[in-house]
Amino acid sequence: MLTEALAVVSGSLVGLVLGLLGGGGSVLAVPLLLYVVGVRDPHMAIGTSAVAVAASSVINLALHARRGTVKWRCALTFAAAGSLGAIFGAGLGKAVDGQKLLLAFAVAMVGVGITMLLRKPDSGDPDVKISWRLAARLLPTGFAVGVASGFFGIGGGFLIVPGLIGAANMVMLNAVGSSLVAVTAFGGTTAASYAASGLVLWDVAGWFVVGGAIGGLLGVQAGARLTARKGMLTRIFAGFIFVTAAYIAAKSWGALF
Repeated sequence: MLTEALAVVSGSLVGLVLGLLGGGGSVLAVPLLLYVVGVRDPHMAIGTSAVAVAASSVINLALHARRGTVKWRCALTFAAAGSLGAIFGAGLGKAVDGQKLLLAFAVAMVGVGITMLLRKPDSGDPDVKISWRLAARLLPTGFAVGVASGFFGIGGGFLIVPGLIGAANMVMLNAVGSSLVAVTAFGGTTAASYAASGLVLWDVAGWFVVGGAIGGLLGVQAGARLTARKGMLTRIFAGFIFVTAAYIAAKSWGALF
């Protein structure tokens, strides 16, 4: 029962951050599974988190779709290329030693935190539409982000959002909503790859998703009330990511050396 309770609490934290900040919570799933829930194998934690992230992002995608913030054609183009990248990245990740993978994951977390701090207010084209020229930018960007997502077993929300803004010139609100299409696709692809190798704890993933649904609903409601403070919340969360990355790096470094 303790494991299930910890999985629900951890999932709630991830869902809360996703709902409140529009992304970034999934990067916490792996360390929460390892150091809170108690999953011992890093590869098993990555596979389980991929399942949980994919399921939780479906819930958040439905909430954004109801608000009309998803640019479906751009998002699906990006997600299709990224899914191929995620297959390639997941294969690489499973071939790397678990502790070395965690050390690389810590470095990636620092990059995610920096990306969060560099976020700018809404700008761009609110009426962006798919075209051949736009697709030529979305496809390679999506593939590269998918590789990173599959390799580290994360949804990649804070990699996808700047990718969509840079490639499609989306406004932040549309990039956040559209990113969840890719998060779902990347997470699902990575999860399928790890599941085929028997690297998913399905019961833990189920309880994690339950917590994610609860946290996501609370996060969306809180976000609507704290719109003016989102910049502060993003900075605080980025700081938390840096601390978590330092902890993971120290643990994995100690295990390696």
